[in-house]
Amino acid sequence: MVNFLIKAKSETNPEYGCSPELRPIEEHLTKGIINLDKPSGPTSHEVDSWVRKIFNAQKTGHGGTLDPKVTGVLPIGIDYATRVIQLLLVANKEYVCLMRLHQEIEEDVIRDILEEFQGKIYQTPPLKSAVKRELRVRSIYYVNIIEIDGQDVLFRIGCESGTYIRKYCHDIGEALGIGAHMAELRRTKSGPFHENEALVTLQDVTDAFCYWKEDGDESYLRKAVLPMEMAVTHLPKIVIRDSAVDAICHGADLAAGGIVSLDDNIQKGDIVVILTIKGELVASGESLANSLEILESAKGIMVDTKKVFMEPETYPKMWK
Repeated sequence: MVNFLIKAKSETNPEYGCSPELRPIEEHLTKGIINLDKPSGPTSHEVDSWVRKIFNAQKTGHGGTLDPKVTGVLPIGIDYATRVIQLLLVANKEYVCLMRLHQEIEEDVIRDILEEFQGKIYQTPPLKSAVKRELRVRSIYYVNIIEIDGQDVLFRIGCESGTYIRKYCHDIGEALGIGAHMAELRRTKSGPFHENEALVTLQDVTDAFCYWKEDGDESYLRKAVLPMEMAVTHLPKIVIRDSAVDAICHGADLAAGGIVSLDDNIQKGDIVVILTIKGELVASGESLANSLEILESAKGIMVDTKKVFMEPETYPKMWK
């Protein structure tokens, strides 16, 4: 369990910024994330395009491409939130997979091999992939068998980003000496986004947008579109003073004096997110110290700012 460490007392000025949940609906939509249930058939880019047309947005982007036949969790960022989506690309994933063995084999043997294919595994990306085909290591956190029915094995797998489940099934078939392939796949989790929490379909999104446009009812739209801050809840957090916000928005690194509170699990080298006291996402960066060192430091640079998400002048300039 993560605890928050208080480094300094500070208040926030209500005249500047806005809590993510209270943004006006027009702003909310330009800084929103959709936890979309991708259907089987279209590519992830086609789904992106449909969402962009529904909202008449300038741009959209998705977190972790799914093959056309694969269904499930596909986070989509709208306008400003498209850059935040990048922080999901390295987040852990979870899938439910139906693997078909090419011959029947004893259940105990299947369970034993799936037990072996956990922890660190080696994979070479398949021929049809967007990355260079070279051997790499990926972590399999858990594999839970749901059902075995003859040659069909249904299991849930939690894995590091960049794990190819199709290749995982093929390699299991090779290890068993009978061959196997991935018959069906559904992503159930991508970082903080889960199929059991706020998952919506394209039809849900379309209906919610129409309710707002035609009846002025924004309640459904706020359920379908989440604040972009939802996309970083899996990362360690540092909260800063109002007086430090604009400097960070201009790309400055975060100094110890600007920090109000922080998670207690930060390690040196971690990617951390920088938030306002109101909970708004300002930036992300690399931590140059661990939580205790940050807490005890009176001066010095604590975070090397890498990406800025908040527009400058959202908060007043208080730096020279």
